[in-house]
Amino acid sequence: MRGASAPLTFEREYADRMVDLVGDSARGDDYAFVRLSVDGGRIVDAEASGIAEDLRGLTLLEAAAVGGEVLPVDALANALGPAVRAAADPRRTAVAMSGGVDSAVTLLKAGEHAVGVTLRLWLDPNGPDSERACCSPSAVIAARETCHRLGFPHVTLDLREQFRRSVVTPFVRGYARGETPNPCIRCNGGFRFAELLSFAKRVGAARLATGHYARIVEHDGRLLLARAADETKDQSYMLARLDPRHLERIWFPLGEQTKTQTRAEADEAGLEAAHRAESQEACFLAGDDYRAFLGRHGLPAKAGPIVDESGETIGTHEGFWQFTPGQRRGLGVSAAEPLYAVGTDARTNTVVVGPRASLARTRVSARGRLFAPAGRVTAKLRYRSPAVPASVEQTAGGFRLRLDEPAFGVARGQAAVLYDGDVVVGSGLVTSAGAD
Repeated sequence: MRGASAPLTFEREYADRMVDLVGDSARGDDYAFVRLSVDGGRIVDAEASGIAEDLRGLTLLEAAAVGGEVLPVDALANALGPAVRAAADPRRTAVAMSGGVDSAVTLLKAGEHAVGVTLRLWLDPNGPDSERACCSPSAVIAARETCHRLGFPHVTLDLREQFRRSVVTPFVRGYARGETPNPCIRCNGGFRFAELLSFAKRVGAARLATGHYARIVEHDGRLLLARAADETKDQSYMLARLDPRHLERIWFPLGEQTKTQTRAEADEAGLEAAHRAESQEACFLAGDDYRAFLGRHGLPAKAGPIVDESGETIGTHEGFWQFTPGQRRGLGVSAAEPLYAVGTDARTNTVVVGPRASLARTRVSARGRLFAPAGRVTAKLRYRSPAVPASVEQTAGGFRLRLDEPAFGVARGQAAVLYDGDVVVGSGLVTSAGAD
């Protein structure tokens, strides 16, 4: 809360001189502008019409808790985001805020020294429903208003271009190579938590809390990720690439409870987020189908053959990248038995189809790492597929799996997550799969 934070100190480059910070924001024809003069870590002058309080004398972290009219507060947030810093305080928790119910309840649990932070990420401007995304402008405002209503600072980090380079571009390139990448794995396992942990460090927070449904447990003397108590909401698969070395600084307070309990807590606290709809997963698609997105972002519609497993052409398609192993609908071919996409060839723009039995895979190789010694695991090879018992062998660049029973629809680029019971003991990206 304002007034309870440790003294703010700028990095060395700001310590001995006055600094001007500026931010603006626009919605349609409406525009707001904020200018702050900062000296010795405190605001000494402010041009900030529409802000609810006089900002003079406040640290930047204290100013981040001040509300007012939506557009001026948005402009203030844009001025503060890159600059706010604070000395280390063991009581402080940085809370990742999405505008939804899970992050709102996480904020409640974080205590009186919480600092909310929201990442503004790139969204396809041509998507049909960008406002449902967890990083949309309206979601950022909702997250900020939740923090301000409870008296906490809120900081927005504008990472649109960084996110586009780190997550969106590899997603498009993966499909161009004939892979089926999962962008949420890349985002959560790398980009998002790297940025959030960096922010927590610069505001002096001892830990980072998020509203993910997962747990952190001790396993063979080390901290590892584990499944959440609520199996229907478990997000350990999406988080599996998190480096275990960071887990001592991370807290998942919802990991031991159900989504129903979370909504009840939010409702009891009178939070508007209690009844807010879930955001979609691949946020940058902005509500669109991934095929339409890829078509707008560099993958051409180009006619090619659909062949059966003997190589005979039985149909045509408009781009190999529109098909993924296990796909049945939309093939545009008919046969005596149901046909599935078995594989694609990016070089020849070919789609191979066959019966479901042709999708069976019992050997899988992945690029990644084992987090703990393991010989027998259960391997989850797609987000919505059940885990399969398997033997695992470590390799120079990852691991190999021999599955006890066939898995269907295994695709290059998807995540292979290995569990020992509920504990994540390995994670990688599928590079190849075959059958005995």
